[in-house]
Parts: sequence; structure tokens; C-alpha cells
Amino acid sequence: MSTQFLFLRKTLLAALVLAAGLAAIPSSSASAAGFQDQPTPSENRSVNNERLERTWAREQALYQRQTNRLARADEFISRAQSLIDKAAGKGWDTTGIQAALDAFAAVIPAAQAAHDPGLAIISSHAGFDANGAVADRTAAVETVRALGQVLKNTRLAMDGTGQALRAAVKAFRETHRPSQSPAIP
Repeated sequence: MSTQFLFLRKTLLAALVLAAGLAAIPSSSASAAGFQDQPTPSENRSVNNERLERTWAREQALYQRQTNRLARADEFISRAQSLIDKAAGKGWDTTGIQAALDAFAAVIPAAQAAHDPGLAIISSHAGFDANGAVADRTAAVETVRALGQVLKNTRLAMDGTGQALRAAVKAFRETHRPSQSPAIP
């Protein structure tokens, strides 16, 4: 019985080594792309043009959103001021929120001035056709960069005052949150 056991053991060991060896051999071949397999420049350009077109569309949408916010800024400021006046009439401390609103209102003209050049960039859409497709890649890249710079300059002109106002409103709400009275059964 021991010879049969040794034979079976050796056979299983040989099968295991054979299986491990076969598993190490790749079942499909892989090769590096040769010089002839390179994508043509027109294929690369079309992929890059699609990306450029998406970026152009995204920047136009961001510019429109900034335009809408700046157009509603005066209305927002007046509504916020009336709410602050109402809270001050109740005797609440509104100095923090008033300072944040004043800082926000003070930067709106500078932000508008930084934002205005974008309209000319979008109107001319140099490098793009009327549908937003790339017509001249070099000009399109410059147009995207120019509009991106306008968006950045507008954000920088705001100087974080929008976020500061939001934080001041949040702090004011936390301070003046109505107390929860226990429910009477």
C-alpha cells in the first residue's frame, strides 16, 4: 500500500507542478504598439477637439451662472438687508452678519468689471463655429484660456465674501435658533 501511496503522491505532485507551469504561461500574446500602429494625428486631434469643445461649453455655462448671480446681487443685498434690519429691530446682535453683507456688497462692482470681458469672448467665439465645434484649434485654445481667466478673475474679485456671508448667516442662525419646547401630550 505504501508503494501505491507514493506513486499517487508523485503523480499528484507532477500534475500540480505541470498546472502551475501552464498557469505561468500567458494564454494570449501581448506586444507593444509599433511605429505603424500609432494613431494618426487627425484621430488625436479629434479626441482633443472633443475635450476642448466640452471645456468651452462648460465655461460658457459657468459664465452664464456668474452672470445670473451678479444680475441678482442687488436684489439679494436689499432682501438680506431688510432681514437684518428686522432682526436688529428684535434686539438681536447683527454686527457680524451686517459686516459680511457690507463686504459682499462692496466687491460686487469689481466682480462685475472682472466679469464683463467674458461677453465679448463668448460673442466672438474665436476658433469655434456657431455650434461650438472647433474650427481653428489654436484660436480655440486661446479663447478657452481667456474665458477661463475671466471666470477666475471674477472669483478673485469676490475675494471669498460670498462664503464669508454664508458662514455669517449660518452662525447667526445657530445663535438665534428657536428653542425646542417639549411636546405636551
